[in-house]
Amino acid sequence: MSEIQKDGVDSQLEKLYDEIEKKREKEAKKTKSETQMSELLNGLENPSKSNKDGNELLRFFGGLLLFGAGMYMILQNLSVTSAMGGTSIFHMGGMNIPNGTIMVPILIGIALLFLCDRKLWGWLFIAVGIVIVIAAVILSVSIHWRTNSAWVFLVMFGMTFAGGAMMMRELFRSK
Repeated sequence: MSEIQKDGVDSQLEKLYDEIEKKREKEAKKTKSETQMSELLNGLENPSKSNKDGNELLRFFGGLLLFGAGMYMILQNLSVTSAMGGTSIFHMGGMNIPNGTIMVPILIGIALLFLCDRKLWGWLFIAVGIVIVIAAVILSVSIHWRTNSAWVFLVMFGMTFAGGAMMMRELFRSK
């Protein structure tokens, strides 16, 4: 090969190398969103990949819907009653304490707020009184399960656990 032909081939090879290097630089400069967009478009061209990786949000909300429907059915089959209207819910020793006495700490706290210069004791009595009232309401509640068939029982708890599992799988999936 002559010297002129070698120079022509070398210059063409250098041009090809330069073009390849420019393409590599463009690929390296692509942002993350551009890369994700190109992967998404490639996934649309290849439907088996998009079905595999997509639909996470759809599966999560499907699980949330199943979980919510199951919990709704469970809560519809609970009967809540209260014994607060009775004469006494507290038993101390052998005697019953009337329900109205649970308001005494709150009334003492209100009196102490207006009586004392240091309001700490008044607020403390009010806080304790509110805790006692809330505890009395909670303690007076009785929850009973309504009679159901085994089919309803399985549907309720099956929907709840299946939905919860679907949500957990999507939340804790390793990427």
